[in-house]
Amino acid sequence: MFQSLAKTAIALAIVVFASQVALAQSAQAKDASRPNIVLIMADDMGYGDPHSLNPSSKIATPALDRLAHEGMTFTDAHTPSSVCTPTRYGLLTGRYCWRSRLKRGVLNGYSSHLIDTKRATIASTLKAAGYNTGIVGKWHLGLDFVSKSKKPQDFDYSKPVAVGPNSYGFDYSFIIPASLDFPPYVYLRNHQPVELPTVNQPAQKFPTFLRQGPRSPGLKMADVLDDLTAEATGFISKHANQKQPFFLYMPLSAPHKPVWPHPRYVGKTEIGPYGDFVTQVDEIIGSVLISIDENKITDNTLVVFTSDNGSFMYRYDDETTPDHVDDQTIQGYRAEHHRANNMLRGTKADIWEAGHRVPFFVRWPGNVKPSSYSKETICLTDLFATCAEISGQKLSPDSAEDSFSIVPLLKNGTWSTPRAPVIHHSSGAMFAIRDGDWKLVLGNGSGGRQKPKGKAFGTPYELYNMATDIEEANNVAKENPEIVKSLTAKFQQIFDSGRSRE
Repeated sequence: MFQSLAKTAIALAIVVFASQVALAQSAQAKDASRPNIVLIMADDMGYGDPHSLNPSSKIATPALDRLAHEGMTFTDAHTPSSVCTPTRYGLLTGRYCWRSRLKRGVLNGYSSHLIDTKRATIASTLKAAGYNTGIVGKWHLGLDFVSKSKKPQDFDYSKPVAVGPNSYGFDYSFIIPASLDFPPYVYLRNHQPVELPTVNQPAQKFPTFLRQGPRSPGLKMADVLDDLTAEATGFISKHANQKQPFFLYMPLSAPHKPVWPHPRYVGKTEIGPYGDFVTQVDEIIGSVLISIDENKITDNTLVVFTSDNGSFMYRYDDETTPDHVDDQTIQGYRAEHHRANNMLRGTKADIWEAGHRVPFFVRWPGNVKPSSYSKETICLTDLFATCAEISGQKLSPDSAEDSFSIVPLLKNGTWSTPRAPVIHHSSGAMFAIRDGDWKLVLGNGSGGRQKPKGKAFGTPYELYNMATDIEEANNVAKENPEIVKSLTAKFQQIFDSGRSRE
């Protein structure tokens, strides 16, 4: 009897073990079906900086060229804003930032948190789907430093911030608070400052532009990109062979000011520090791609590269105007030397195309056709719904209100249902709406840096046909009053409803 019971127990144990193995294999197979996701976002890289988008560029960008060759290039991708903070808000939440308390401009390094801690983000959504989540780079969405008076001079950097990336679904974070020209100049790992900012950093002028403020001795501006690369590749290596997939968000600090290439890149181009800095950014992207290759996860890793807005470098069409090549303290190029924003009108901060039309490359082996293109209009807010679909998560009604999955574009080339019109927003709170070929600027100027700056909702409005006039040289609003009326009504509906996703 005992032998029979023993045999039965052994048989049951074998069945249980086999079941556990099958479940484990099933879990592994499920995880294998969901790719790792690496999202790299440059800071102020223009539509004309990558060589694949601007063949006349004098800046070599082999890593970005590789992404374009191995993946899909989106030629009509837009940021939700033409400046830093609101774009980052829109990307992580899938919601236009002008729906938040920030209606214009950006936060600084001392600002408190902008995203409601109860709001879902890409990171929290992917974490709920079983992803290991990490951020390495520039945050610029506010941090709640400990301070009794709430004044920057009274911040206690020995204590972790109360609210930061780890409050929004990131398991791991290594960040700088804001743009690299904003103090405090400190690294934070999982909300804890790595080193006290005991150095008083003096202000500096362009190209190595800095604002005065406290800096940690170990944070050296020329080394920041190297430090971020080491952290990012370390995160990839750590999580590459784990059962769970991972999500790495890598918002870079360059080529935003301070334009400060590492000494090994100085002179790499013939067009000054800005060109050298873009070269360095490209090599960082290359290092991340190499890390993915070396960890043998290329086939199961989706890589996205984009920028948070256009370049701050002006374009001078007058051949007699001194530029960055003649004098590195000048923030602009003659067209003969470089077009950081390609043929687009304006610069960073503007409602015109140079402010928000950005590079956007996606590589996803087995899903995205190599060397392919998409001409569909998309927005960085769409990355939330995209990641949710890829990870098998459903969007709740109170999240990602302005996000539409681009998975159909990646796999089939067309939307399954038409996307709602995209709303553009400038640093000065100027709006525009893009619907099909038509773009209506609800104002009478750039709304940012380029003159005339104009006024939001100031008339006459500007209407452009993007299919025939990507340079926005011919305002056809007067000739098309019905289109102006229709687009104005569509904008108002999206603005008032609190969402553009049904």
